[in-house]
Amino acid sequence: MKLTSLCVYCGSSTGNDPSMMAEADRFGHMMAKAGVRLVYGGGGVGLMGAVARAVLAGGGQVTGIIPQFLTEIEVQFNEVSELIVTDSMHARKQLMFERAEAFVALPGGIGTVEETIEMLTWAQLGRHSQPIVIANLNGFWDPMIELLDHIIKAGFARSNIRRIYSVVDKVEDILPRIEASL
Repeated sequence: MKLTSLCVYCGSSTGNDPSMMAEADRFGHMMAKAGVRLVYGGGGVGLMGAVARAVLAGGGQVTGIIPQFLTEIEVQFNEVSELIVTDSMHARKQLMFERAEAFVALPGGIGTVEETIEMLTWAQLGRHSQPIVIANLNGFWDPMIELLDHIIKAGFARSNIRRIYSVVDKVEDILPRIEASL
């Protein structure tokens, strides 16, 4: 099966490491070249904006999904192929889930962590079996990966939860890892 849509969770900030913006941009171009539609949070700043702009610059399609209250706080990216404004964060996350065939977590903040953990939780509970990839660029996600291992060691999760996600260290490994899982 060929991947046609991918939900990317990532920061609405640029972070302190300039290479993260460069990697977000590179990944967006890779998605466009592969014909994979970006499904994301609808912002025009930070890593989110970099991925979206790169997909569009490469001739790809972008679906941005943003709750109404964030249109007043964040910089909404109006140039996307499709922009959906929802009533709530819950509606936003549900639509992102419904519109994507797989999920990837690039570096980001608390929202990125929360969205990634939610997809892991839904997979653990059997709500979906779509691929989830954690893009551990420059070791960014090492603490979360260690936390997941700690949860298993402490007996609060079974070791088989490791099968519901993959970890890659380079953006060029994301799409091949997902395609191998479909």
